[in-house]
Amino acid sequence: MRLEMTTTYPDVIPMLSYSDGVAALEWLTAAFGFRERTRMTDASGRLTHAELDAGSGVVMLASPTPDYEGPARHREHCDAAAAWSRVPYIVDGVLVYIDDVEQHCERARGAGARILSEPERTEHGALYRAEDLEGHRWMFMER
Repeated sequence: MRLEMTTTYPDVIPMLSYSDGVAALEWLTAAFGFRERTRMTDASGRLTHAELDAGSGVVMLASPTPDYEGPARHREHCDAAAAWSRVPYIVDGVLVYIDDVEQHCERARGAGARILSEPERTEHGALYRAEDLEGHRWMFMER
């Protein structure tokens, strides 16, 4: 039996795992301006599923298991992951279109985001890159 979808979803949705999904959900709304749309937790308070509105897109997140470690923790004991993370360009991450990269970057910086590359104008448009509280990489680009 297929459940009836009551919400419209885009064709592609990033799904990210966080050690502390509840903290990540709150941080992503504060730092990047996303809007919480769904939050589900189990009896222990672990985030089992959440959805954020990111403009016309959606980002899903959860805390999969108690022993999960995000990218930042993984880099602490994996030399290969640590080596590629020294390059500020997005190797794997999420691209989000926004209206104002300068303003968005300052908001993210104020919330504690690690800014990987300052706002810049490129042939593709204005953009900057940031890392969230658990090391997931994001690129924000002006429409």
